[in-house]
Amino acid sequence: MLPVVILHWNRPGRIVPTVERFLAQDVPGGVRVVVVDNGSDPATLDAVRAGLPAGVELVELPQNRGFGPGANAGFRHVLSHPRPEDGPWVGLAPHDAEPAPGCLARMVGAAAERPRAGLVSADFGDGATPVVDPYFGGILAPATVAEGWEPAGHPHGTLMLAHHDLLTEVGLFDERYFAYCEEADLALRAKEAGWETGLVRGAIVVNPDMGTGNRTVDYLQLRNTLLLVKEHSGRYHAAIRW
Repeated sequence: MLPVVILHWNRPGRIVPTVERFLAQDVPGGVRVVVVDNGSDPATLDAVRAGLPAGVELVELPQNRGFGPGANAGFRHVLSHPRPEDGPWVGLAPHDAEPAPGCLARMVGAAAERPRAGLVSADFGDGATPVVDPYFGGILAPATVAEGWEPAGHPHGTLMLAHHDLLTEVGLFDERYFAYCEEADLALRAKEAGWETGLVRGAIVVNPDMGTGNRTVDYLQLRNTLLLVKEHSGRYHAAIRW
């Protein structure tokens, strides 16, 4: 069984279809869904409670703690409430991720062939690969493979898998980031510990709500890029980026 954490905030019309898509994924033992509600308003939370399929676990946070902290709450729940049938991976996605049929099976299958695979991304379908630049932080580069495992600098949060052993050894997301760049930080820490990060071409996921142009998003992306570069490349590189 594959545990998957789905992070939700104030989108009751999105979360239920997303949960159903993940439950329909064909993986050995099925999918165990844990929804983390990140401080939705009371009416929305009531709708989520009423709409979720039976058996879905719901973790309720009192306020919006951001993507990384919310994901950590889900990771901690899975790690502290293990089931005998759980596999070595835990997935993570937002409430609007739409995995294509067979997506999770492709990801798990490709990762199983690499003993040190620790972080795995689905294919966003954009022909790009996440990499980490010492000056610019997390950026995209052209894809280098057409099918299967491709080394990547970091996973993206649209849909990723993390190995239980990696989370225990390296730790969870750095909660200072709130949202954006926390995946890159985790991947860099994992790399230092000898873990691999990759993207599985052909394991398709889409995120129709993803976009920029929001001032808060732009601020967080710039602030967190500077934090990432300073932490992993030094103050000089951060100053150049600034």
